[in-house]
Amino acid sequence: MSTVKNWTDICNLGDLVDNSGVCALVNGEQVAIFKIKQRDETYYYAISNWDPIGKANVLYRGLIGSVADKTVVISPLFKQRYCLASGECLDDEQRQVNVFGVRVEGNKVQLALAS
Repeated sequence: MSTVKNWTDICNLGDLVDNSGVCALVNGEQVAIFKIKQRDETYYYAISNWDPIGKANVLYRGLIGSVADKTVVISPLFKQRYCLASGECLDDEQRQVNVFGVRVEGNKVQLALAS
């Protein structure tokens, strides 16, 4: 099991859009980063941008929603729902996407990199 060794700057906080995703290329992999505002709280999530069912890098363009207590992104291709916290596909338990640690330090959005 990998442990998080460092955090790397991905973008500025101002680059994120409320309740939407942006895409960043990190070590050759596309990562979808989401800023979710719910009530008076703001949450940040980072998952692989690769849709394993649609076989394309499109998840940052998905719709944001919720199922029970889970915040999800809905793939723009075939509408599968992926939990932003765990990466699990709620419509196909055999599928999931990678999840990355994400935080905001000052004005920088940072991604956790495992080594």
